[in-house]
Amino acid sequence: QVQLLESGGGVVQAGESLTLSCRASGSISMIVSMGWYRQAPGKQRERVAVITSDGDTNYIDSVKGRFTISKDNGIHTVYLQMNSLKPEDTAVYYCNMMGYDRSRSVFASWGQGTQVTVSS
Repeated sequence: QVQLLESGGGVVQAGESLTLSCRASGSISMIVSMGWYRQAPGKQRERVAVITSDGDTNYIDSVKGRFTISKDNGIHTVYLQMNSLKPEDTAVYYCNMMGYDRSRSVFASWGQGTQVTVSS
């Protein structure tokens, strides 16, 4: 079983920055992709950014140029650097990782979520 632990959320003013972290633990053999999702009140969860094992990244249009996803394979951690935050970025942010555990079974795990609130 692979568990994800997130940290880094908080309350900031518009224009400020935050960095989210998510570290995986457990029986991990390989992580194929790491991603960040968010869910605002009354809205569906949306994928914000993803990074593959090759380092390829993809972002939702609304965060391009402001958010950067990165990873540290050695400690099974993914980061989301969020700059120039806007009130519309307010949401609960969840990390997601998919890969293979040491029994060669596929896993897909979610973090517990961390609240990001941006005030105007």
